[in-house]
Amino acid sequence: MISVDSSFQAILSSWSFDVWIVAPIVLSTLLYVRGWYVLRRRGSQRFGAWQLAAFGCGMALLSIALLSPIETFSALMLRMHMVQHLLLMFLIPPLLWLSAPELPLLCGLPSGLRREWIAPLYRWKPIRSGFAFLTRPPVAWGLFVAATWIWHLPRFYDAALSSGTLHNLEHACFFWAAMLFWWPVVQPYPSRLNYSRWVLLPYLFLAAVQGTVLSGILSFANDVIYDHYELLPQVWGITAIDDQAIAGTLMWLFGMLAYVIAGALVGYKLLFAPRSRQLHFAVAGMPAVQSGVTAYGPPTAVRPTPRRLNRAKHRPPVRQQLPILSPDGDSCHRPARDVLNVPLLGRFLRWNKSRLVLQILMFAAAALVIVDGLLGAQIVSLNLAGVLPWIHWRGFLVLGLLVAGNLFCMACPFKLSRTLGKTLFGGRRHWPRWLRSKWLAVGLLFVFFWAYEVFSLWQSPWWTAWIAVGYFLAAFVVDGFFRGAAFCKYVCPIGQFNFVQSLVSPLEVRVRDTSVCEECTTKECIRGAAATATAAAIPGCELHLYQPRKSSNFDCTFCLDCVHSCPHQNVGILTTLPGRELLRDPRRSGIGKLGSRTDVAALVFLLVFAAYVNAAGMVAPVLDLIDKLQAEWGFASRIPLVTAGYLLGLGAVPFCLVAIASLAGRRLSGDSESALRIATRFSYMLVPLGFSMWLAHYSFHLFTSSGAFSAALRRFLSEFGWRDVETAAWVCSCGLETADWLLRMELMLLDAGLLMSLYVGYRIARDRYLGMRRAMGAFLPWAGIAVILFLTGVWLVFQPMQMRGVMPMGM
Repeated sequence: MISVDSSFQAILSSWSFDVWIVAPIVLSTLLYVRGWYVLRRRGSQRFGAWQLAAFGCGMALLSIALLSPIETFSALMLRMHMVQHLLLMFLIPPLLWLSAPELPLLCGLPSGLRREWIAPLYRWKPIRSGFAFLTRPPVAWGLFVAATWIWHLPRFYDAALSSGTLHNLEHACFFWAAMLFWWPVVQPYPSRLNYSRWVLLPYLFLAAVQGTVLSGILSFANDVIYDHYELLPQVWGITAIDDQAIAGTLMWLFGMLAYVIAGALVGYKLLFAPRSRQLHFAVAGMPAVQSGVTAYGPPTAVRPTPRRLNRAKHRPPVRQQLPILSPDGDSCHRPARDVLNVPLLGRFLRWNKSRLVLQILMFAAAALVIVDGLLGAQIVSLNLAGVLPWIHWRGFLVLGLLVAGNLFCMACPFKLSRTLGKTLFGGRRHWPRWLRSKWLAVGLLFVFFWAYEVFSLWQSPWWTAWIAVGYFLAAFVVDGFFRGAAFCKYVCPIGQFNFVQSLVSPLEVRVRDTSVCEECTTKECIRGAAATATAAAIPGCELHLYQPRKSSNFDCTFCLDCVHSCPHQNVGILTTLPGRELLRDPRRSGIGKLGSRTDVAALVFLLVFAAYVNAAGMVAPVLDLIDKLQAEWGFASRIPLVTAGYLLGLGAVPFCLVAIASLAGRRLSGDSESALRIATRFSYMLVPLGFSMWLAHYSFHLFTSSGAFSAALRRFLSEFGWRDVETAAWVCSCGLETADWLLRMELMLLDAGLLMSLYVGYRIARDRYLGMRRAMGAFLPWAGIAVILFLTGVWLVFQPMQMRGVMPMGM
């Protein structure tokens, strides 16, 4: 065997795989490559192999700087830390700017995301002005120098080495300050400067001077400047003072090399590069606009006189809209992808028996839950009724909504009992007109959330089984007597939850080409397809959603009856931008305008606030408070306190917050409409934030207690006759240890929910009101509610939470 030096082994084992670093790097690289390919396919000569190589090298060096042994050894050796900083400040930013990343990254994004989310941000004046200000040479130079000197002060440097959070903040400051610093030097296409390039020579010279001073201090200091390294043992026989001198030398050598190369290239371009014969007005970060060319018409006969030039120099920079950000000129636009065109999966979904297969599988799972819940051992962590519904089903439900759409309703097992009811009783009655709203579902959801906490339904397999039985009976009775899918549309609490959360899902059942529907005279998608000699009759949409006028996933169960009945195969499962339908309020088939549906708004408010109240009922501080109040006030049970809490959390508090936001927004915006109408329209901005809380909560239980299913299944098989199953494995069913990444994932989900909610609210306000002042006046009170909910969610995820699928104490 070859002996490997222990230091070399340490280097090999010190590579890290931090998903929060790897994921952004991989995603950015994929977006750039995709956009680069699109631009090359369009014949653009500005994006060749050189730009692709520059971006790839930049991302590779960023990975080396943050994931390689350099990151590990930076806490042990100052020279390694200096190498890391040199990569982040002098090599990676110029490479990324040389790749001209703006257009490839934009073209790499999905077209819907680019048009609905990125384009409005590009047009937003504060962002345009802010970026133009930050990239001015004096500002960029000042930020770069400030970041360099402040973080190299002993107090801040030692603090960063002692704290992972501060260390990450230090790296972020270095990297983004360097990105701003190198932007004027590189001038990445399609940007142009609004000042003379001669400014860049003193710009680089002064940066080199300050770098030389700092590197000299490090190289020639008589004492160790940073106590952190002095207290550590010597590595490879190099003392702390020598390590410091080496770090200073590296800083001067490579920093000076970067400044000299950049200055030489700038000077060469100034002296020898051919000048354009046309005048380019300054556009910070965007394509140059020739003199007399506007975004609204052809070139005008404007002569660039000295007076006009001086006026243009002092005029705030105006960024023109990129063609790819315009809905009409988006040459990178691609048609929505259809899941039905995916090999194997698409063929299976086109089969008119595919939903029945999924329903049978879900029915088998429900049968196991009912049988084990009623007849099995009443130990929640070892009973399928205590594990499958409350851990796995809820977790996979929200994950399915996140990555696809309303998958549970597609595979709903209760559809079998609905079909049986219609077969036996005909289902000929019309649903009562006074019940054709969501108010009944709102009441049922409130009762369920209250009963879940009051009776600890998750702790009772027996009650869980009876809830499932009740669901089958309710679907059997309701649809056995009433037409259509009355149970799904007006009654089912699970369906209402899915309808609301699917508004931020990435898939939607809709028509591919509306012109085909205009020529269709039979309208099978709503009327159904009659039986033929080779095929059985296929019903039309039982929820009365006419496909050409259908918009969003609301009230859609993904039954695919419209897909199977359409003779033109013009209905598919198409990709869509998550949350796009929250931005607009058209008249929707079978629903009307959501902005005028107070019952739907009440459903949204209930589900949003229930996400936080439901999670709060499981954290230690709230449970301790309930126990304390129960003891002090002498209650025999916790039912009165929990009931009061739910009345406050799902009634009084939401009502007060919504009323305050509506009245304040009405006053600040000068709106003449009623506060109820304003609250109804703005309610939908909270959907992403509520969904993010449900997702964070249910994902926590799924990832920490996923192994409980194996233990419960082994016990079930052993108890019901499969004696060959090993029983020792389920004696102790415990939750998994909470990983660090799980908390960070929950915070990331809440962050995404807040940003999406704020953006949706802002777009609603801008579309509803003329003038920024009125729009912001209406938006800010609702933004306050979103921030309050976000802070509440952050507090909740940091608290100890009750586990699911855990063996009770004393077993």
